[in-house]
Amino acid sequence: MYYRYHDHWRFGTQRLTFLVALIIYLETGKLANREEVAVALGIKTERENGFHLDLEDYLSGLLQLSSELSRLAVNSVTYGDYARPLELSRFVTELNAGFRLLNLKNDNLRKRFDALKYDVKKIEEVVYDLTIRGLKPHSAPTPQGDK
Repeated sequence: MYYRYHDHWRFGTQRLTFLVALIIYLETGKLANREEVAVALGIKTERENGFHLDLEDYLSGLLQLSSELSRLAVNSVTYGDYARPLELSRFVTELNAGFRLLNLKNDNLRKRFDALKYDVKKIEEVVYDLTIRGLKPHSAPTPQGDK
């Protein structure tokens, strides 16, 4: 019966997953796993336990997260935070690498994954612009000193 009515709450679940993942990323700088998102939403992760966080809904929420983080990279530069786009670039690139390991069929998840590629490119362009303009922050010196 779950999948019979799944379309009624699919969009809401994906959006809430995105919001929880965004909050966790902004607070900790880490990717929210499925269990953390399910606990935050007050639902289960296992199908046998009733109402649960479907894996596809979780992945769709993460793909929405990448789009928002690409917007954050541009806005960070506008506000003078030149280090954040570098962090976002690393994070979204790792997220992209994880999604590339999946064998996605020709469905909605695959289309959103294609958008992730453009989000990675957008953030890389921001980092490139920072580098060209000499605004890219230098990393902290190593204990032996800069060579």
